[in-house]
Amino acid sequence: MRFISTILASAALLQTAFAASATAQSNGLWSLYYDHLESAKYIDLTHTITPYIPVWAGFGNSNFSRAVDPKTNEIYTYAKDGFEATAYNFKTDQLGTQFDPPAHWDPFGPAIDEIPATVAVRPLVVIDITAKVKKDFGYQMEVADIHAYEKKYGKIPKGSVVFIRSDWSKKWPSLELPLLTKFPGITLPAIKYLHNQRSVLFHGHEPLDTDDTPTLESEDWVLHHGHPQAEGVANLDKVAPKGCLVNIGFPKLAGGTGGYARYIAICPSTWKYGISPKTFPEAPLRKYKNELLWDDELKYRLRKDETYA
Repeated sequence: MRFISTILASAALLQTAFAASATAQSNGLWSLYYDHLESAKYIDLTHTITPYIPVWAGFGNSNFSRAVDPKTNEIYTYAKDGFEATAYNFKTDQLGTQFDPPAHWDPFGPAIDEIPATVAVRPLVVIDITAKVKKDFGYQMEVADIHAYEKKYGKIPKGSVVFIRSDWSKKWPSLELPLLTKFPGITLPAIKYLHNQRSVLFHGHEPLDTDDTPTLESEDWVLHHGHPQAEGVANLDKVAPKGCLVNIGFPKLAGGTGGYARYIAICPSTWKYGISPKTFPEAPLRKYKNELLWDDELKYRLRKDETYA
């Protein structure tokens, strides 16, 4: 009888396992979300775009204004129309946190609207060069830094995104940043190593250029060899060096040679930074105590504080 009971118990366990497997298969990737992503920590790696953020002098500052009715030229207001809207006059698509398509430098490379949807989610690697940048603000990441990372954390995964942490973004939004002739970057051998030896999807950096050579040789090589790149990335000090994902989003502008991007790091639930869908109000989204108001001096809308009801 004991033998028969053992067989029956084993059969019940197998039946439960098969049922769980069938449920997981029928739910597809929903199971991945509820098992891992719902409790994960989400960290925004994106600068907020305002008319006053750092930008190359060759482009100039962008302008925000209140949207108007083209028939009457009257501003739309909450009180009169029940809604408000904003008109944006961007002087460039190379602004703030960006996704740089190859077409930025190469007319035969894909534009922003030709980037495939497959780039949406990737493993994220963060290589920290801050110790060397503190000694030399113009330090350019070398192949040795990649080897040091891999010695500690393992081989960089194929198809991953590699962001280089320099803490340059800590000075944002100082308008002196575009004027600096020295800034952290990446050497040509290092960028070639990431693509040719590790087959990464793309790399990203905190400054608004890839390197500080007179010809921007690393950026030139990247964009002329079919690789996009991320620029103006923020908050890398809040991201684990391995084990996170990155979600990549940008507007699909026709023939765009640059992209206003939003990068979101998705880290394990045990990570010390970030917010989680399980704890952050989403449905409905939070309401603030103070209303969103147009500032005539700053020329964009803002609240006086960040508290919410």
